[in-house]
Amino acid sequence: EPMDSTKAKTVADDKDDDESPYDFDTGDEPYDFRVVNVPTPKNVPKGTWNMVFTHRFTQQIHPLSSSADDLLGLDSFGVASFGISYGITDKLYVSAYRSPVCRKGLCKTIEIGFGYNWIAQNKKSPIAVTTYASVEGNDNFTEEYTYNLQTMISARLGKRVFLFFSPAIHLYSNGQRRFNPRPSDYFPPAAAANTYELPIHGASFGFGGSVMITPNVLALFDFVPRAGFKMGQTRAILGPNFVVTGFTNESHPSMGIGIQRNVGHHSFALAFSNTQTTTTSRYNSSNLVLSPNQLIIGFNLSRRF
Repeated sequence: EPMDSTKAKTVADDKDDDESPYDFDTGDEPYDFRVVNVPTPKNVPKGTWNMVFTHRFTQQIHPLSSSADDLLGLDSFGVASFGISYGITDKLYVSAYRSPVCRKGLCKTIEIGFGYNWIAQNKKSPIAVTTYASVEGNDNFTEEYTYNLQTMISARLGKRVFLFFSPAIHLYSNGQRRFNPRPSDYFPPAAAANTYELPIHGASFGFGGSVMITPNVLALFDFVPRAGFKMGQTRAILGPNFVVTGFTNESHPSMGIGIQRNVGHHSFALAFSNTQTTTTSRYNSSNLVLSPNQLIIGFNLSRRF
C-alpha cells in the first residue's frame, strides 16, 4: 500500500533524527591523508585532485627560553614538501610527492605511487583498508631508488575516535650504502668505514589516533617503531691520535602530536614532531636526530578539488 505523504514525512524526520554531526559519507572522512606523519586510508574519490602540503621548521621548541625569541622556532629554517593524488576510480588512485631533505642533506626526493582502497570508511562501515606501493628517487627521481609497500588501516571507535595502523616495508632504503660512512668523509681517510655496514632494507609500523573534539576539530597523535635500516646520524669512535676505530648510529623514531581543523574540503593541522622528512620511507625516523620529547613546530595542509 502506498505510503501517504504525512507518514513519509514522519519516516524521513525520524531518519534525520538518527543522523549525527559526527557521521560522514565515503570520501568525507574527517581525518586527513596523514595523522601527523603516519599516512591514513582516507579515500580519494574518482575524478578528484587532492593536494597535500607539509611544512616543518628546524628549531626545537624546548627549552622555551631559547625558542621564545624565535617565535617557538617559526623564525628558523623551514622545510616544505608537497604532493598531489588523483582518483582514477573510487578505489584506485595515483600520487606524486616531493620532499627536499633526508639525513645527509638535500636529497630532492620525488615519490611516485599508486594505492587501492579495499574497504572504505563511512557512517555504516567502521573499518578502512588501503594498500599502497611507491618508488622514491633522489635528485629529482634520477638516482638512489627506494621501493615501498604499505597497508593503511583505520578503525572507528564510537563516533569520535579513530585508530590507525600503517605497517610498511622499505626496500633499498639504504641502497648503494648511501647512508653509510665513507673513508673520504674523514681526514685522514677512515679505513674503518669500509667494514661498517648499516642494514640495506627497513620496515616501519606506524600507529596513531585522532579524536574528534567537535565535528570539525580533531586532536592528533602518532608514533612509528622501526626495524632494519633506521635513518639517523653515524658518529665516529676515535682511538689514540684521533684515529677513527669504529662507528655508532644514533637514530630516533618519529612522533607527532597536533590539532586539526576542517573547513569544507580544506584541512589544516598545527603539528609538533621530531622529524622534517615525510616521504614513505623516511617519515618514520627523525632526520634531525631528535628524541620523541624534542619537538619542532610545523603544519600540514590538504585541499580537494
